[in-house]
Amino acid sequence: MIHQLRMYEIFDHNKDAFHARFRDHAVRIMRRHGFHIVDMWETRDEKGPFFVYLLVWPDTETKERAWAAFLSDEEWVRIKRETAAAHGELVGTIADRTLARTDYSPAKV
Repeated sequence: MIHQLRMYEIFDHNKDAFHARFRDHAVRIMRRHGFHIVDMWETRDEKGPFFVYLLVWPDTETKERAWAAFLSDEEWVRIKRETAAAHGELVGTIADRTLARTDYSPAKV
């Protein structure tokens, strides 16, 4: 099992639109493609707000297949296009990390 950490730079002027798109569309479409979201957070630094979420996957191949399917999903492509037209770009930089648990992690079983 692997964990994937995703962090999206979002913007104060349209973050409500970002959250609506993620909550109302992305989560549903991701589930359709086998995504398992463990948790979601919002944080902030000197640049502004960020949306952070953690995914769990059985293996790298499953993760890569699911991401390819999600990113090419016709409904998702349409929703991204429509929300960008209505609100501008909702995401700036994206950080994507695969996490490797240490051998001394308290969660290690």
